[in-house]
Amino acid sequence: MKKGFKFVLLVFVVLLALEACKLLWWIYSPGVVIENAKNNYINIPTGSECEDVRKIIVDRGLVRNIKAFDWVAEKKNYRNFIHPGHYEFEDGMSNNDLINLLRSGIQTPVSVIFNNIRSLEKLSGTIAGQIEADSSEIINLLLDENYISQFGFTHETVLGTFIPNTYEFYWNTSASGFMERMIKEYRRFWNKERKNMAEAKNLTLNQVSALASIVDAETVKETEKNRIAGVYLNRLKRGIRLQADPTILFAIGDFSRNRVLKADLLVDSPYNTYRHAGLPPGPISVPSVSGIDAVLNAEDHSFLYFCARANMSGYHHFSRTLREHNRYAQKYRQALNKLKIMN
Repeated sequence: MKKGFKFVLLVFVVLLALEACKLLWWIYSPGVVIENAKNNYINIPTGSECEDVRKIIVDRGLVRNIKAFDWVAEKKNYRNFIHPGHYEFEDGMSNNDLINLLRSGIQTPVSVIFNNIRSLEKLSGTIAGQIEADSSEIINLLLDENYISQFGFTHETVLGTFIPNTYEFYWNTSASGFMERMIKEYRRFWNKERKNMAEAKNLTLNQVSALASIVDAETVKETEKNRIAGVYLNRLKRGIRLQADPTILFAIGDFSRNRVLKADLLVDSPYNTYRHAGLPPGPISVPSVSGIDAVLNAEDHSFLYFCARANMSGYHHFSRTLREHNRYAQKYRQALNKLKIMN
């Protein structure tokens, strides 16, 4: 009887030890599997529950043993410590470390990038693809005159709020949180020096942004931006209409066009700089930093016209007289016809 009891006790101890080893293995052994470096994260939406997080992890195939993950999550009461956000993991991370990270709410910021944005719709979609805020939430905020007016903007000028760069955000940033951050960046960008330079050219900050957006649309050659900005400033000073083709494309809502036709010049829009003097009501795109600086540092010259070169190099001819400009324009039209570019 005594021997039998000792045997049973031994078996019990062994089983207990094995179970303890199993639990320790579940807790501390490598539990996270990262097969692709681009798959080393999860985004936990606001309002998620434990089951939602579990499904995200299962769908991404991030853990070797989901039962082990469930057990550790239960023991660590993760259900009551769920934080939304973007969380990045290392290959081989233990379930214990994984749950500790998720419980802590210490998320990794995401890089938000935007450039070459030509509309509020495009901007909203681009941002929504990088943070949690929905595109409809973002654009509704940008079109809310009461909201944006508190920052000194209208729906026509609000594109100028956004200074293209790479910004770090927490993934679960709201639409209003995104906008407030952009206002801070805008104010930081428009420092005293830049404001003084704009004032020296008799331009408001919105006018600088509007002109910069036109300069951006006119050329991909950074070396030409200062000169093109100078052309437009010369025209403004002399009261000559800008006659900027990119504003026509904005007015008709089609930036895919390679050629502006005579019929397009009749479009009834305040952005039609062939019909209306001065600058348009606001930017026709999110202005680039180089475009803004090109306006602030515009080249001082006497050119009043410019035209794309017929060799399609992307560079332009600059002219002081309309007669000279018309010669270049005729050559460029002939080149477009030869290439059968009709619109």
